[in-house]
Amino acid sequence: MSEKYEAILCIVNSGYSETVMQAARSCGAKGGTILNARGTAKEETEKLFNITIHPEKEIVLILVPVEIKDSILHAIYRHAGLETDGQGIAFSIPVDDIVGLTTFKKPITE
Repeated sequence: MSEKYEAILCIVNSGYSETVMQAARSCGAKGGTILNARGTAKEETEKLFNITIHPEKEIVLILVPVEIKDSILHAIYRHAGLETDGQGIAFSIPVDDIVGLTTFKKPITE
């Protein structure tokens, strides 16, 4: 694997995963995986951050080249961050190895 990748994980209120994916695609992401989840925050957390925790969540997993990771994270924050109805948080983790990912490149013909 010559190209370096990062995995972006974004946890949003249920129903906002498409907002996350639209933001990510606008910066070059090709696709993602959406998982249904349930949050378990305490009442103190809601008071501390002045937000209401909705227990039904979606987790969006997106594998991206490291070069576009920052722009995708910023776009997700703008469109689905804590200041929005999606109340999303996003972070990235480095990916050491990948199997099953193929980059198709059109051959150059002259």
